[in-house]
Amino acid sequence: MQESLPFFLHIMAFSGLFSSPFIHPQLQHLVAKMTLLDSFLFYVVHFVDKLGIWHRLPVILGVAYLGIRRHLHQRYNLLHVGGTNGRTYDADEFAYRTADGTCNHPSDDTVGSQGTFFGRNMPPSTSQYGLLEPHPTVVATKLLARKEFIDNGDQFNMIACSWIQFMIHDWIDHLEDTEQVEISALDQEISSECPLNSFKFFKTKKVPTGSPHPKIGSLNTRTPWWDGSVIYGNNNEGMKRVRTFKDGKLKISEDGLLQHDEKGIPISGDVRNCWAGFSLLQALFVKEHNAICDMLKVHYPDLVDEQLYRHARLVTSAVIAKIHTIDWTVELLKTDTLLAGMRINWYGLLGKKFKDLFGHILGPILSGLVGLKKPRDHGVPYSMTEEFVSVYRMHSLLPENFVLRDITSSTSEDKCPPVLEEVPMRKLVGSEGERSLSRIGMEQMLVSMGHQACGAVTLWNYPSWMRNLVAHDINGEDRLDPVDMATMEIYRDRERGVARYNEFRRNLLLIPISKWEDLTDDDDVVDALRELYGDDMEKLDLLVGLHAEKKIRGFAISETAFFIFLLIASRRLEADRFFTTNFNCKTYTEKGLDWVNKTETLKDVIDRHFPEMTRKFMRCSSAFSVWDSMPTPANYIPLYLRSAS
Repeated sequence: MQESLPFFLHIMAFSGLFSSPFIHPQLQHLVAKMTLLDSFLFYVVHFVDKLGIWHRLPVILGVAYLGIRRHLHQRYNLLHVGGTNGRTYDADEFAYRTADGTCNHPSDDTVGSQGTFFGRNMPPSTSQYGLLEPHPTVVATKLLARKEFIDNGDQFNMIACSWIQFMIHDWIDHLEDTEQVEISALDQEISSECPLNSFKFFKTKKVPTGSPHPKIGSLNTRTPWWDGSVIYGNNNEGMKRVRTFKDGKLKISEDGLLQHDEKGIPISGDVRNCWAGFSLLQALFVKEHNAICDMLKVHYPDLVDEQLYRHARLVTSAVIAKIHTIDWTVELLKTDTLLAGMRINWYGLLGKKFKDLFGHILGPILSGLVGLKKPRDHGVPYSMTEEFVSVYRMHSLLPENFVLRDITSSTSEDKCPPVLEEVPMRKLVGSEGERSLSRIGMEQMLVSMGHQACGAVTLWNYPSWMRNLVAHDINGEDRLDPVDMATMEIYRDRERGVARYNEFRRNLLLIPISKWEDLTDDDDVVDALRELYGDDMEKLDLLVGLHAEKKIRGFAISETAFFIFLLIASRRLEADRFFTTNFNCKTYTEKGLDWVNKTETLKDVIDRHFPEMTRKFMRCSSAFSVWDSMPTPANYIPLYLRSAS
């Protein structure tokens, strides 16, 4: 007993440390619920957070910090919504991606399927403020509405902008109610600045979860797996619509773009709220799917249509996931630390060469998440979350006009073709956008997108044309009532019980702000926030806070949004059996898996289908950067030995 006393006193002293003033008082109640080990890990990240230095640490230490943070979020920021049925299935019988996302989770055939609940990264908001406090139209007009276009420099182009919609349409869309909400610009001061003084839209449908907390949830009409449903559809009906049922291929027009039905709506996996850039990426990956079918048919001539389709879908979906992980995200968060972190997610700490040579033999840290022996969901069935939806609100990436380039000109300089015309973005949306894309053509559109910088995710940069937008039904048809998207996005977060900015940060174990100057050093932003929210930081809307937050150097998004990305980006890979248990030659075929392993970037895909395009028009390193910008300088210091970039 006496021998155990010092250890007991040590534990008591250690526990006392975490109720000390060192821990931010608004986080102490969260730390009190942690295990001893997790409390210690929190102490480490909280110390670094107080100094504000994680992104300035040497790469290996920055990666360690992110690893600890991800562990804490996996333990305390995954909340299951709804129940499970516990119905298993024969994994060998379903060794392919189903049309509606069923039969992926190891012990429940419906987890991650179309029509299941959005999960949560934190409890629903406890905010005392109502749906109209402050009025969403006032927030949109005073803080979001574009004054003049602010671009993102050379870091991110219009392909990168379109890519995120391409991903969103793969993962998330809320089931709507039949009842509409009407929002009016009641404030006379701002009504003259609102394109729509009043507009209607459908509520998010609230569905009983069958569990005590939360009692109400929302359903996802898309399949949340990384399964390419944006081109394949979210159910059997959608899948049948896009298939040719010959040699495993998908429908595509002779000009390489999507086919259209008699109403002019694209024939693709997801057609809601599309624009020309989004449709172009859908068409590009239909071409990729069909090329994979051709390759498989050569090497495996006995495969029939259904088998070719299933293998090609697996390969194409994996290529998309890989590009997003080690190409798009690396450009979004352009630092050496994130370059290392995202490559570790796919290949592990030992890197691609080791994994190619020896396979996945040493666990998730050393060999990566892809190829794990079995999926990991950390005790919470897989879903996309309400909070993930909220941090992906990035419509400010879209410009007012699209710059069309003349790719036939002989006067190009530095691989940059001259400007032909500026096309209003409104003319590139919906059915009119599809007609415009058909006139422009795939190659000219892709090169033009590559050479145009997208917008910055910041205040006063929300596209004007999206504040009077004709939205689509799920079948791609125009709705009767135009909407103000900026206003609607503020309302949506509140309606769905997503925490406001400060509560959101606390729930993510981040230090909340106590004054506006903690958020930004821009005096104009501080004045505007104070005018609208007073000195009440708890009233600050999440979307406004994410856009106002001072960015880490190299980050196109806020740190707060990034930590949700950190959690979900890993989860999308490690919870999916087709990136873990079934990421093998048996499931993908040897040649199919080889196709995935040899494809590293979007540039690889473009080069496959347009061999001369990047040589002629692209100078930069990534297809997601502005194409005539300088390539990333060579760095001969090993990645893990680098100081902060």
